[in-house]
Parts: sequence; C-alpha cells; structure tokens
Amino acid sequence: MCGITGVFAFTEAGLTAFNRLKAAAAAIQHRGPDASGTFVRDKVALAHQRLTVIAPSATANQPLTDTTGRYTIVYNGEIFNYKSLQAKLIAKGQQFTTDSDTEVILQLYIREGQECLKRLHGFFAFAIYDAAEQSLFIARDRFGEKPLLYYKDADKFLFGSELKALMALGVPRELDYTSLFQYLQLTYIPAPATILKNVKKLLPGHFLLVKNNKVHDSNWYKLPFDGEKAASNTLTYKQQQVKLRQLLEQAVTERLVSDVPVGAFLSGGIDSSIVVALASEQVPSLQTFSVGFPEQPFFDETSYARLVARKYNTNHTEVRLTNHDLYTNIFGMLDGLSEPFADSSALAVYSLSKQVSRQLKVVLSGDGADELFAGYNKHRAELQAQTKGATTELVTALGFLWENLPKSRNSFISNKVRQLHRFAAGAKLSAPDRYWLWATWQQEQQALALLKPEHKNKAVNRLYVARKSRLLECLTRNHYDLNSVLCADWQLVLANDMLPKTDLMGMANSLEIRSPFLDHRVVKFAFSLPVASKIDKSYQKRILQDTFRHMLPAELYKRPKKGFEIPLLSFLQTEGAGLVDQYLSDELVEAQQLFDVAQIRKLRQSFKGSAGGALQTQVWMLLVFQYWWENSFLPDS
Repeated sequence: MCGITGVFAFTEAGLTAFNRLKAAAAAIQHRGPDASGTFVRDKVALAHQRLTVIAPSATANQPLTDTTGRYTIVYNGEIFNYKSLQAKLIAKGQQFTTDSDTEVILQLYIREGQECLKRLHGFFAFAIYDAAEQSLFIARDRFGEKPLLYYKDADKFLFGSELKALMALGVPRELDYTSLFQYLQLTYIPAPATILKNVKKLLPGHFLLVKNNKVHDSNWYKLPFDGEKAASNTLTYKQQQVKLRQLLEQAVTERLVSDVPVGAFLSGGIDSSIVVALASEQVPSLQTFSVGFPEQPFFDETSYARLVARKYNTNHTEVRLTNHDLYTNIFGMLDGLSEPFADSSALAVYSLSKQVSRQLKVVLSGDGADELFAGYNKHRAELQAQTKGATTELVTALGFLWENLPKSRNSFISNKVRQLHRFAAGAKLSAPDRYWLWATWQQEQQALALLKPEHKNKAVNRLYVARKSRLLECLTRNHYDLNSVLCADWQLVLANDMLPKTDLMGMANSLEIRSPFLDHRVVKFAFSLPVASKIDKSYQKRILQDTFRHMLPAELYKRPKKGFEIPLLSFLQTEGAGLVDQYLSDELVEAQQLFDVAQIRKLRQSFKGSAGGALQTQVWMLLVFQYWWENSFLPDS
C-alpha cells in the first residue's frame, strides 16, 4: 500500500511542474512513510511513497524500472495472487530481480499490455511509463478500492493518489459548483467529478493511456450485473450457500497474504464477524479491534464484538471513544480528507485506525457485504415499496403524522419515525426518484437554498442532470428488481462513500484495510443470485446469515440492523460546539461568498435549539466543507 504521483509534460512550460514533485510526494507521505523515491526522464517525473507490506527488501522500492530500462512503474495496492502469476512467468523464462508484486505487474504489462489487468486479484492504482513509446499507462482496480485522480491542460498531465498531491503540483483551485451541490445532497462527491473543476477521479475498472499529448479513457471491467440472468439462476439455495462459503474462504485466504502480521476490524455485525471467523481458522490468536462509545450506549456495539472475539479466542482490543476523544481526533481526520467528505463515521474509522496502526499495518474488514447482499434498511424499504401491500399503504397514509413528529438518528423511537417519514415520501415516487431520495441527506431544494443566488445556476444545470442520470443507470434498465438497487449502491454508495472512507482514514494512519467481500469472484457470484436469496420479508442478507449461522453467536441474529455511526449530535453540542460557531460564523460565510448568510445563520440557530437532531448532518457537512475550504483556498493554504 502506497501513494503515487507524477507529471507528464507536453511542452516546455509543463516541465516546470517537475519542481513541485517532491512537494506532491510529501503531501501523501502518510500513505507510505517507509520509503520514498522519484524517477525523472524525458518528459516524465514519477514519485512514490511506500508502506512496506510485501517484499520488505529495499530492492522492491519504487519507482521500479525493468532491466531493459524501457518501462518504469509506480504502484499503490496489493496483488494477492502475485506468487502464482510470478511462477507462471518464471516458467516462461522470465527472471525477477525482486520478490515483489510490483515487478509482477510490470512484467505482465510488458508481455500482455492492458490485458494483464484481468489477471490481477486485488486492489491497485498504478502508472507505467514506456520510454520507447513516450506513453503513460494508468489503471485502477475493478471497484475503486484504491484512488487515482488526474488533471490535464495544454502543457501537462498530472496524477496522484489524492487531491492534495495534485494541488501541490499546482492544479487550478477553481471550485466545481455542481460538485458542491452534489456534496450538499450526498455528503460526498461521486466520481468522476471532484470538488475542483477539471480535476477528475479515474472511474473504477478504467485505464488511461497518455500519448501524443492526448488522454484516452477506456473501461476494462464492468460490474457483472444482469437482472434477468440472476432471476433465472438454477442453483438450489443449498448449492448457493456451499459456493458462497468456498468463495469467501478463498477471498480471506488471499487477503492474508503479507510479509507483516494481519489483524481484523470487528464491529460485532454479521459481515466483519464472518471475516473474523474465517480468518481465525488460519491465524491463531488473530488480533481484532472494535470501536465503542461509552458515553452513548445507543451507538455502542462492543458487546456483540466481544462475543465473537471470545468464541474465536482472538487477541481483542476495544477502542472506547468519548466526546473528548472525538475532538482530539477530528483535526487529524479532517486533514486526512483530500476533498470535502462528510460521512461522519469517518471520524470513528480514523480514530480506530489510529489506534490499530500502532500495532499493525494491515487489517481485514467487512466492507461491501451490505451492498452485495441487501443489508441496509433501505433495501427492506425498497422491497416493501415494490410489493405495495397493506403496510406500505398504511405508512404512506400516515405521512402527515411522521412529518410532525421529532425525527433524528439519536434514539430508537426518533430514528424509527425518521425512517417511516422517508419511507412514506419515497413510496409515492418512481424507482429512480425513490432511490435518489433515500440516498441523499438533503433534497435538491434544501441543498440549493444554502447557496447564494448567483451560484444556483452554476450548480443545477445540464451537467448535474447528466451526472445524476449516470449514477442511476442501473435503475433504468429493462429488468428492474432489488438487484438493480444493489447495482446502483455499488456504483454510488460503495464506490464514492464507503471505499474512499476506508482508504483515506486508513491511509491517513498508514494502515492498509482489505475486504474479502470485494473479491471480484465473490462479487460476480453475488450478482448472479436472485433477490430471494438475499432478502425476503423476514431476513436481510439472507444467504449470508444462513451460510455462516453455525459459525456465529446466536445473539448476532437477534439484534436489529444498525448502521455504523457516531454520536454526532452529542459531539457537536458539547466538545465540538466551538467548531460549529467558528466554521458556520457569519464572518466566515460572508467572506467566502459561497453560501447564503441568512440560511446558514438560521441553520446554526435551529441546530442549537430543539431541532438539533434533525439538522446534525447538514451542520456536519458544512463544517467539513468550511475546514477544507479554509485550508485549501485562503492565501496561506
């Protein structure tokens, strides 16, 4: 796991960016503090920051050039099947100078070009410079586990693992108002857009070829979603369970490949518990870690994690976070963000990763299972909305009641009212509109009201419509069912919220996080399953629960589904109250000339009153944005 950045100059003017290469590498040093290196030749400059996980020898440091001197690679990620790929290359006569997966990728590319991507099991973002062709090949893994951003103008092409590397290289700091508007709805910015105009994220499963001053973007992997094929799956339910068990065992085994110890996150939910159960079969006294909130029992799930840890005799650590701890960690979390990102659970992931990184460099997680097997509450809601039974009619008819009752995520009752209110509103809509409502934290008019009038047309335009349409394409195909929703979740929520959160917060602490559920064979199989195998009236993640029921404590099956959240309201009204006053102050908002001062003042005042629980996410996303803006746009930033 590492950080990469680089420059491809098209003109003499573009060569001046070489002078900023070391600053760009320093901006992402947290991704790889163990070693650093640069490569400058012709019109290309590459830099690498290394976190040593596989092949610890210094001979595997990067940038790595092949023995002919023609090809040079910088690479971020891990290839879990590199040993078998290396053996096949050796059988064909290839000699290796290192025992690293980096050199395996390089030699595969030399032999097979872009076709080599299909043979890689793992996550990656890498760039390979071909001195003979004067070209740069850049690729990103199937699902976007590892980030890659880029910028092009008439003089140069720039790339990096994080936006802060590109900013250090001198990209124009011009705000993209459509991205800001989407951020105010979703709490994140969907790829390929970023918060800056003309800076893009390379989409998952895509590669770039930079040659002759042009950039060609191609799709090498597509999500294996075919609703009609899944509906006609011929395997019996028992056969499906056997296959799932085999695939997950294989995925866990591969993700234990490392030259340093591997531990695991353990939330106490089904997903991470399955990973821990399977990993414990191969790693005695597996180190596991959970996070809890002793001041807020509603958010604390450490008791369930403890049950799994005891069953598998893991070496378990509980990271207990108070509001004071959250305040202590918030600035490290905010500094770890390349662009505005307001999933508040990132603060918990950062805090947990900070503690874990004192002992380990690599952990396993359960990311991706909810999006594969229908684990979110909105999936149950969607199933009910599609059936349009008596329950749906009753909840919808009582919409006026949910509208007027207190709603928040801070207690069981207020959270249930919030869910019923959103369900009643969504049940009346078309499938794409319902999905968008349930995916967003603010509706379009609410988000638009926060902007100054002169910015509203910059935010909502044909570009916004096109971006939104692309994100919802899974829902507009001929065969629509709940698998269509999971496809949309995979492309929107997982790729732009869950995976960036894991990568950024882990790497801010030099911690690599691997998820077996993101194995491409597991994903392919999951999308081949009919909806009934994943969810019915009684169970969410049905096949996942049934397959591993015998391996997990019974108590895990009796608990209600709850998302991974922090006690945000409590934090913002106690230790974090000063941050709200500072970053949502009239003075700062007026100086920015981005937001409507009166609307922000009203929001701030309402948050301090009885409506705080309903407004906590809006306040948090503004606070996160303001911190980013102040550190990115003010003269001394």
